[in-house]
Amino acid sequence: MSHIYADVALLTDHRYTASTAAREDWYLGNILHDDELLQEALKKLGLISVRIDWASNNIDWSAFRCAVFRTTWDYYDRISEFTTWLKRVEKQTLLCNDASIIWWNLDKHYLSDIESKGIPVVPSRFIESGETANLSRLLDETGWKEAIIKPCISGSARHTYRVNSENAAAIQNIVQPLLSVESFMLQPFMSDIRSSGEYTLMIIDGHFTHAVRKTPKAGDFRVQDDHGGAVHPCNPTEEQIALAERTMAACDPAPVYGRVDMVRDNSGEWAVMELELIEPELWLREQPAAAEIMARAISKII
Repeated sequence: MSHIYADVALLTDHRYTASTAAREDWYLGNILHDDELLQEALKKLGLISVRIDWASNNIDWSAFRCAVFRTTWDYYDRISEFTTWLKRVEKQTLLCNDASIIWWNLDKHYLSDIESKGIPVVPSRFIESGETANLSRLLDETGWKEAIIKPCISGSARHTYRVNSENAAAIQNIVQPLLSVESFMLQPFMSDIRSSGEYTLMIIDGHFTHAVRKTPKAGDFRVQDDHGGAVHPCNPTEEQIALAERTMAACDPAPVYGRVDMVRDNSGEWAVMELELIEPELWLREQPAAAEIMARAISKII
């Protein structure tokens, strides 16, 4: 059993455990920059932190006062292993965000929960594991000319497809075998994604800190940088900030930190697309003061 003595474990995955990045590896460089900002902010508060692969063998998690999810970006590809690990570790140390929030946010069915609390969300139709997907019928039933289908447990646009009446049968052939082991969700395609993109607002300790706008590359709809998307600084409106803070306040227990992704719906109103509470990219490098706020929030729960 490895005994690493520190106050805070910053959880990453095996791909990002290096302490330095090659000059051309901007992706790892960004990860390390964000974590360095948070580690320095924690250190100012007297809290020592270390970066650890969540799936590392022989870690004594009880040696940490808290484990903070940062870049565990392989969890959805290893979901069985991850949930087994989570069941074990939540009994050994304090998790940030809280373990109950992690379990809840794992599956995008949570959108129904926050919608029931009055939060405007992108409409969703869920296709449960074991069901047969009839995408043409669902498009007819909903009246959506175009839609997006994606797994309920996913990230980085894994198995995310744009569906219309012309390709519904082909997409159904891809999705149906996957439905034997996981659930999917169907949402109307929001046309504003192509022009304005998706707005991402960071909420730490209940309050807005900063935001970015993510746009897809030409001809695509996926805003993730894995698929050529771009990130831009932005100043959200008071309406957007109020929605993001209200969305976070609808969670129980309140998350220490998180991200609210929103888009203008096809009626021109703001709607929540996703709520990222497990391992959100926070772009602390765009607003270093947010790292100080996050460190203080972690310190409070410890």
